[in-house]
This record gives sequence, structure tokens and C-alpha cells, in this order.
Amino acid sequence: MLKRHRRIKLEYERFSRLNRGLHIFTILTFITLAMTGLTLKFSYTSWAVILSHLFGGFESAGFFHRFAAFIMIAVFVIHLADVVRIKIKTKESWKNMVFGPGSMFFNKKDLQDLRDSLKWFLGRGERPQYGRWTYWEKFDYIAVFWGMMVIGSTGLTLWFPEFFTKFLPGWFLNVATIIHSDEALLAVGFIFTVHFFNTHLRPEKFPMDTVIFSGRIPLEEFKLDRPEEYQKMVESGELEKHLVEPYQPIVIRSIRIFGTVALLSGLSIVIWIIYAMIFVYH
Repeated sequence: MLKRHRRIKLEYERFSRLNRGLHIFTILTFITLAMTGLTLKFSYTSWAVILSHLFGGFESAGFFHRFAAFIMIAVFVIHLADVVRIKIKTKESWKNMVFGPGSMFFNKKDLQDLRDSLKWFLGRGERPQYGRWTYWEKFDYIAVFWGMMVIGSTGLTLWFPEFFTKFLPGWFLNVATIIHSDEALLAVGFIFTVHFFNTHLRPEKFPMDTVIFSGRIPLEEFKLDRPEEYQKMVESGELEKHLVEPYQPIVIRSIRIFGTVALLSGLSIVIWIIYAMIFVYH
């Protein structure tokens, strides 16, 4: 059966339509938040003034910033609801959901993979047998929770100051402004450099890994990229249930265009930040 699949080049479906949709909305809202937020943080630079004009002025940029924040919070809530749905459907315990082998949180194997990866980088070992999630993907995932807690909470405080100062001292708004601004800058720098490299600019994925958009990965690439997960799927007899036909070339081209625009937008933002910090920082 697998030979027939290889002959017609079926692909392994890694991500559901909901997962892909949430990720696309996350990309759109994150880039919008980054651009609109940075126009305020670096308002003294020429590029920030030009960018703010594209949004209709600094006041309009603030509106887009808050709208994107609302969408991102909604995406986060939908994801949490989906996790609860999966938990109910599979009847797994929360302990296994959080600490089990298929969890997005760190476990002992991630430490082993990190150690083996360092050996592999230095030419002193074989490439680790990565499973469904790698340690860097888990780091990115957990970082979202940190960002929603720190950046999201301070952003809401600045959005509704009259409400929050009913039970918080007024000086906390100044603290929230600093935390929100600096943590957001850190998140932008990380996403548009480290995350971009890990997902798209690594030699084996360059110039783009389209799986998070299409949800599908060629079977041979899946076998090479996630050998542990592939082996488990074969042994359990579940592999064929996840094999689907590849998308039409026009769909893949559209995905690549969208991904390229997002990639170039993120890299442009990094260049603008570096320019502002080095040459015109106030």
C-alpha cells in the first residue's frame, strides 16, 4: 500500500485546517502589531513617519494596533478552546496532555535532542531522531504564552487605563509602558530572526518551509525530518490515515507568495530596528 502511495506521491498531513488558519491570523496580526507599535516607539525616525502615513497617521496606527491585538487574543482563546476539545475527545489526562510524549511542553527527550543536536553541529554525532515537535518549536510555542501574559496584560492595561487604575496605582501605567514596549521589541527581534531561521532559512528548508501553510509534507521529507514520529505512525498503522493528495501548483505558488511577503516584511522590520538603534536612537 505504501508503495502505491509513494508512486502517486501522497503527502502526510501534519496540521489541521484550524491550525493553519490560526497560524495565518497570528502572522497577520503579529506583523500588524509590530509595524504599528514600532511607529510609536521609533516615531523620531523617518521610516516610522512614512510607515505611520501608510496607516493613515499615528492615531490610525493606534486603531490598527488595538484591532490586531483583539484578533490575536481571539486566536489565542480559540487555540485554548481547541486544546480542551482535543482533551475531551481523546479522554487523555491533563498530565499526559502537558507532559506526555506528544506535548508541546518540554520533556526529558528535548534535553537529549538538544545535546545530540550540539554534537551533530560539531560533527561528533548523528542527527537526532526528532519526533512530532522539536525543542525549538516548543520554545516558540511556550513563548506565545509568555507574550500573551506579559505583553498582552500590559497592553490591556494601557488600552483601558481608567479601569485598571481603579485597583492599581497610577505609576503602574509607566511601568506597563516600559514592559510592553521592551518585551514587544524583544519578541519582534526573536520572531523575525531566530524563528525565521529555524523555520525557513535553515539549509534543508531554504528558502521556505510551506508545511504550516499547506499542512502537508512530502512523505520522504517527513520520514527524514521527523524519523521518530514517522516510525511511530508506521508501527501503529496510523500513517495511511493521514496521507492526502498534494495541493495544486497554483495553491503552492499562492502560499509561497504570502510567505515571501511575510518573510520580507519581518526582515525589513529588523533592518529598521537596527538602523534606529544604531544611528538615530533617542
